[in-house]
Amino acid sequence: MSLMNGLELLVNMRIRGYAAPFIFVTAFPDESVRARAPEADAACFLAKPFATPNLIACLDAALLQPGRVGA
Repeated sequence: MSLMNGLELLVNMRIRGYAAPFIFVTAFPDESVRARAPEADAACFLAKPFATPNLIACLDAALLQPGRVGA
């Protein structure tokens, strides 16, 4: 993204009241972003390539977050 990064997008969404589950998926994992993602209310962080069971675990975690769809 050219205008904002994923963390900025998530924070902006939360400020605007959007409570949709958010899963970070990146081909360029950055440990500082990985550490800040949960603080910004991300359900999960996946670095490519990832295994199918890891994706399923992230989807389960996202859908089970309090106040989210499926919770």
